[in-house]
Amino acid sequence: MVLRGIDFGSVWGHSGVQGFFGEGYWYHKILWWFGLRFKGMTFVAKTTTLEQRDGNMPMKEDGITSLRLFPKCVVVRLRKGAVLNAVGLSGPGLRGLLRFRKWQIRTEPFFISFMAVKKTRDERLLEVREFARILRMFLPVFNARIGVMINVSCPNAGVSYGTENDFISEIWNVLDILSGLRVPIVMKFSLTTRPEVVKKLELHSAYDATCVSNTVPWGKFPDKIDWEGLFGSKESPLAKFGGGGLSGFVLLPLLEDWLNDAAKCGLEKPIAAGGGILQKKDVHRVLEAGQELVQAICIGSVTILRGWRTQGVISEAIKAVSNQPVREKVVGG
Repeated sequence: MVLRGIDFGSVWGHSGVQGFFGEGYWYHKILWWFGLRFKGMTFVAKTTTLEQRDGNMPMKEDGITSLRLFPKCVVVRLRKGAVLNAVGLSGPGLRGLLRFRKWQIRTEPFFISFMAVKKTRDERLLEVREFARILRMFLPVFNARIGVMINVSCPNAGVSYGTENDFISEIWNVLDILSGLRVPIVMKFSLTTRPEVVKKLELHSAYDATCVSNTVPWGKFPDKIDWEGLFGSKESPLAKFGGGGLSGFVLLPLLEDWLNDAAKCGLEKPIAAGGGILQKKDVHRVLEAGQELVQAICIGSVTILRGWRTQGVISEAIKAVSNQPVREKVVGG
């Protein structure tokens, strides 16, 4: 996918798949021997907030490494192909991450993912302004060209946007603020955000592409997700953390439905799509549902649930996307 003249490739990692800087996680070292590689995948940093945030995952002194090998805010059901997490955006915040100077030395295009998490709309917009101000200062010392991914769908951050119209108004203002950065802006949504809402937002001149989907909040789509069958209880095993968000194979048919609806309602900006892609054939299901809107495949839960398939899925996605018909409209060229 080319945005504002920058080639971000045809396969992206979901934010957090490789951590804040590409450092990965302890199990990556084990599964590396079985195929857990990321060759050909564009790096998307774990979503950061403006200030340091404890979230629900205790961190080591470095602020980026989980204190526990098996955090209590993550539940994995390998056999059922499902992950429930309530990490809650734990991390050192934007300033803390920039002090590591690891983003600045990267040489290939990548995305910094950000979410404003304050309680009120005005407070969140102030966070976005400060994020843009700080990032603008540092952009000249980055070796690589970057894009910004705005996460507005983490179910574990405790953010409520009010009505659908309130949400549209707030995100429009976010785009107004970020337009001054003059970098590609990608908005990341959950499957709970209707394509009709995205259609209104993509009219903004700063809106370059859509990323879908984030995790699905606990209890959503009860007619399509057997929550009790997946986790053995009507109550979330992460209820004390707010319920958590679901990733895994059950998201794939929901993603297909969303993409079909997106095509029907006339979305025009390119989409980076993922959710429940655990094997090669799933890539083709996403591309078929996307009807040429999907210009990049996002890889996420496969790295946890079927790690040995990761490089194969990435390679298949690169090949499959390259065989997609080229859309006439070039965005941000």
